Amino acid sequence: MTPIPEEKLTFRLPAVFSDPAVERRHRKERLAGALRIFGRFGFEEGVAGHITARDPEFPDHFWVNPFGMSFKHVKVSDLLLVNHQGDVVQGRHRVNRAAFAIHAAVHAARPDAVGAAHSHSVYGKALSATGQRLEPLTQDACAFYEDHGCYENYSGVADDPAEGRRIAEALGGHKAVILRNHGLLTAAGSVDAAAYWFITMERSAQAQLAAKAAGPTIPIPHEEAKLTYGQVGFDLSGWFQFQPLFDQITRTDPDLFD
Repeated sequence: MTPIPEEKLTFRLPAVFSDPAVERRHRKERLAGALRIFGRFGFEEGVAGHITARDPEFPDHFWVNPFGMSFKHVKVSDLLLVNHQGDVVQGRHRVNRAAFAIHAAVHAARPDAVGAAHSHSVYGKALSATGQRLEPLTQDACAFYEDHGCYENYSGVADDPAEGRRIAEALGGHKAVILRNHGLLTAAGSVDAAAYWFITMERSAQAQLAAKAAGPTIPIPHEEAKLTYGQVGFDLSGWFQFQPLFDQITRTDPDLFD
């Protein structure tokens, strides 16, 4: 049989937009979908946790989930538009003050970050309580090799803008930061990638904790870890690996587009 030319095979790439209104709707759909996926993966802990998407027309504003609403129930129409002073400028609900304090600082410090994600997921919390960084014990963990920070000063609920700025400083130019005694936070050039980095970081934390509980571990050597990072740790890789998850949630939860 004749092989099909590679250029005729489907390979999705991020959409390019000329209309900010269309791009805004796209980012909000991705955000609502990511929140539903977090809910499905059990990343909720009461009212804690938030994912944000920078607005394409007003870069000092971001879209975020409403305070006190389950990730599993969020629709596009529920999302809030918040400015960097913490004011809700579109929406019907209040904003989580910690979401404002952390995400406003991250988006201000990182003009490249369209999306950012944080929740109190079980293994992220557990890893954050040990003082460990994420180690290159698996291929997936290599996406974070020498590309995540650690914020070491827990001082209560992060609802102070100054605390948000310190977290953003600890994140620096990395894709993720471990918040000591708190959990994980990721940032990326799309909501898709930020959400995927969080998901795979949480699972990598789970794998690391399980492996170390089982006995001595065998880390991937530096050169191989750097090579693997270059293969799996770039922004487009995070975006692409989110797509099957988004496809699943749009089929099972079509009401998220309301």
